Formats: sequence, C-alpha cells, structure tokens
Amino acid sequence: MIDWLHPGLTFIFGALFIPLFNGKIRQAYILLLPIFSGIILLNMPDGNGYIVNFLSYELTLARVDKLSMVFGYVFVIMAFIGFIYSIHLKDSGQHVAASLYIGSSLGVIFSGDFISLFIFWELMALSSTYLIWARKTKASYHAGLRYLLIHILGGLSLFVGIIMNVSETGYIAINVLALSGPASYFILIGFILNAAVPPFSAWLSDAYPEATITGAVFLSAFTTKTAVYVLIRVFPGTEILVWLGAIMAFYGVIFAVLANDIRRLLSYHIISQVGYMVAGVGIGTALALNGSAAHAFSHIIYKGLLFMGAGVVLHMTGRSKLTELGGLYKTMPITLTLYMIGGFSISAFPLFSGFVSKSMIVTAVAEKHLTIIWLLLSVSSVGTFLHTGLKLPYFTFFGKDSGLRAKDPPVNMIIAMGIASFLCILIGVYPDVLYKLLPFAASYTPYTGEHVVWTMQILLFTALGFFLLLKHLGGEPYITIDTDWFYRKGVSYFMWFINSPMSQFSAWLNKIIFVIIPLYLVWISKNPVAMMKIASDNVLLRFSSPKKSAQIKHRIQREKEIYPGEIINHWPIGPTILWITLLLLVYILIAYLVNT
Repeated sequence: MIDWLHPGLTFIFGALFIPLFNGKIRQAYILLLPIFSGIILLNMPDGNGYIVNFLSYELTLARVDKLSMVFGYVFVIMAFIGFIYSIHLKDSGQHVAASLYIGSSLGVIFSGDFISLFIFWELMALSSTYLIWARKTKASYHAGLRYLLIHILGGLSLFVGIIMNVSETGYIAINVLALSGPASYFILIGFILNAAVPPFSAWLSDAYPEATITGAVFLSAFTTKTAVYVLIRVFPGTEILVWLGAIMAFYGVIFAVLANDIRRLLSYHIISQVGYMVAGVGIGTALALNGSAAHAFSHIIYKGLLFMGAGVVLHMTGRSKLTELGGLYKTMPITLTLYMIGGFSISAFPLFSGFVSKSMIVTAVAEKHLTIIWLLLSVSSVGTFLHTGLKLPYFTFFGKDSGLRAKDPPVNMIIAMGIASFLCILIGVYPDVLYKLLPFAASYTPYTGEHVVWTMQILLFTALGFFLLLKHLGGEPYITIDTDWFYRKGVSYFMWFINSPMSQFSAWLNKIIFVIIPLYLVWISKNPVAMMKIASDNVLLRFSSPKKSAQIKHRIQREKEIYPGEIINHWPIGPTILWITLLLLVYILIAYLVNT
C-alpha cells in the first residue's frame, strides 16, 4: 500500500536505476520520481512509520506531522522543477547525485530519531559534493573538497553531540533540547554549520558558484533548509539564534555588495535570507516559527528561480561576472522577465511570495520589541533588493553592452523557470495556499494598508538610491576575502609546517635514533672498557691545563687508533671501580623505569 512508502527512499533507491536508461526513457523516469514521491506525500498519514530495529533502539524513518510535511511538499516541488531544468543533461552521474541528495534531504526531515537523521545527514553531504565536482574544473575540485571537509567536521560535531545526548538520556528520539550542556552545544554546532551561520558560512559562497549549472539549483534548495527544519524541531526559542540570525542576514548582504560573480552574489543572499529563518527560530513564538517555515518554503522556490536564471546566463554566454556581462535584455527577454519575478520575490514586493513570508518573521520580532534585531533585518531587506533585485539584473541584462548576443535557453529551462515564477506569484497573491500548510496555530494578515505602504516606501527609496548612485555600484573584478581565508591559509601553512620543518626534524630524529645511536652502540660494544677510558680522557681534557692538554690529546688519538684493541695504559683500580658503580646505577635506574 502507498501508505507504507517513504518519499525519501523513493529518490534514494530510484537513483540506482537512472544509469540503466537512456534518452527519452531516462528523462521520463527522472520526472516520475518526484511525481511518485509527491503522490506518496499526499497519502502519508500522521504519526510514526518505518520503524526499524537497530541494536537496542528503534529507528523511526517517517515521523509525519505538519512541520515535516510543509518541508516535504516544497522539497518534492523543487525536485520536480530542478529535474525539468536539468533534463537535457546526458551526465547520468549528476542525475544520480541529485536524486540521492533530494532523497537524503527528505530522509532528514522525516527522521524521528537522531541516528537515522545522522545517516541521512551524511549521505546528503556526500551526494551534494558530487554536484560541485561534476563541473570538472580545478576550482570546482578544490571548492568541493573544502565543502566536503567542512561538512564532515559538522557531521562529526553532530555525531559527538548525539552520542553524548543518548548516553545522558538513553533515548534517540528527536525532541526539543534546551541549550544546557555539551551534548546540546555539539548538536547545535552541527546544525548551524549546515545553516551557514557565520563564521561557518564561507563553505556556501565558496562552493555554490563553482558547482555545475544545474547542480547549483539543487544546492540552493536543500542543505540550508534541512538545517532550518532541524533547528525548528530541536531548538525553538533558543535566544542565541535570534542574534545569530540577525547577524547572518546583515552579513550576507554586506558580502553580496562586494561580489562580482552572479552566482556568488546569489550565494551570499542565501546566507542572508536563511538568517531571517534562524532568527525566527530563536524568537520561538508560533508566528515566528510559522514565519521560518513559510520563508523556507518561499525561499526554496524563488532562490531556485534566481539560480536558474543565473545558470541560464552562464549556460548561454559562458560568463558569470557582472563586469563581463551587459546588454542581454535584447536577446534574452524571457530569461530577464522570469528572473525579475524571482528578484521581486526575494525583495518582498507585494504580490510576490517573499512579501507574505518574510514579513511574518519581521512582525514577530517587532512584537517582541527587539529594536536592534528589527533594524538589522530591515536594513538587510533593503540590501537584498538593492543587489539581487536591482544590481544583478541591471549589470547583467542592461548596463554597458558587452557585445554578447546569447539567446534564451532550451525550452526545458524556460518551463522550469516558468513553474517557479508561477508559484512565486501564486503564493504572493493567495498566501492562504501556503499558510494552510504551516505547522503552528497563529493567524497573520500580510496585506494591511500600513504594511503595504511601508514596504513600498522602502523599496522605492532603495530604487531611487540605486539609480542616483549607479556609478558607484558596479561590480569590480576582484576577489572577496571571506572567513574561508583563515582555513585556506591555515591549512596551507599547516601543510608547509608538516612538509618542511616537521619533516626535516623527523628525518634528523630518525637519523639520530636509527642510524647514529645504533652505530655508536655497536662501536662501544667492541670494547666497553677501552671506550670508557677514551671518554674519561675526553672529560679530563676539558679540565686540564694547556700544557697537559697536548699530552691528553695525543693519548686520546693513540687510544682511538688502537681501539677496539686493548689500551696499554690501564686505569688505576679506583677509577675503574667508580665507572663500574656508575654503570650499575644507570642499569638499575633504567630497569626501575621500565618495570614501573
């Protein structure tokens, strides 16, 4: 029966069969995966399912409630849109990786226990890395490697936290945790790393611009939103998240100002927009949590649309830097129109999806009278429109004519962007379509006269400022240094330290221990008594007068020439006994240390 099927496992096991098909059959099969998964979602009953016994625990692979369902719906919708956008690809590896990535993301949001969550969490990191490496450039290889290492670090933190939590409580079920001990802190760090909370955010802006054109669309949708989901599930009302989210929103906008690459600019705005969701989780009221879930839903669709638009430009022109683009409105009018719908949505224009979701979080902040947080989020909203809604489309499609005459993309890309655009407008015009899916009981009316007028004032004054300061807002052909500089440079210096001074020290130490000392011991063993006579004469040489020194030096030279033969000048009995006593004491000391 369909009640017993799992939408995430549908994608995971379905991915295994993708390489078996070719051409139109493979395209149809790939599109059937999200359709079939969507049918499963619509028929999933509330409660726990897919119970699997593991050791002495019960793993719950399907925890179904309104919170998991709202994320499940948008994940499947975005999977369908993303597969349409990428259906022209002949690289089955990318399709397999995308399907595994989507399936593991669905696995995370439906997991009812920490063990199954961790398994899906790690599969999500591994499969998404391929979407970066599949571009097959040197930059994508290094970016993908850094991406994987950072996510392994986050997974390790999550794993440590889970082990500590299970050892303390004896339970693996996912429930609300108070931030009150090492286990909760390790789990929180694992979550916020995937949410790209600064300073753990540079992996996103480093990797997403280097991914494949279609891979970046999938990447923009899932990783950070699964993090938002688990934060809502486990850490609602955690106060530190309010400040982290507000800083995150502002941080992303500031770095977007400096970006020249269009996909890097959009990547920084992912960080900024997820900041609103993280802040909403920290507020913890029903309205704020609904706002985080609603904004995640809206963001997945409009950010996917924006990355699809940027990907089309890269696909058709081979360029992605603002300083190398311009004048494309003449030959790519459909792409421009559809991109602008995404731009208006992320900028929270009335009648677009961002307006009805982002404002829920801002209103929840205002109700808590958090003035500084409200200001940070409001300023970040201005920056979003300034750069994603104005700067990027102006210098890409208008601005100075670059001489490029690229046409609109293949029809499948246009269809995918069209579906996303339709949903952006549908949610903006009829917000109840989204509000009915939200998990918590809280009413909200976005279209009030005060809210609409205030929003339009902010947006119009931002547009006025943009055109007045247009000469100073163009992209610049330089590289922005983010927090990834520290681990890039830190790792390079660490590797230099390992390869140079440490390796030289190791070689010297090996020579001492395994070459010089054994040879010296062999030399001593030939005639220990004669060796001690030479050693005592060397000690005597240091304390003798200049007149005596010449005699002692000559004697030492003769003793070394004779060695290992018997040295003629034997010691008096007194010094001999003294040396034997000292050797005996050393032997006793070594034996004592070894035995203890």
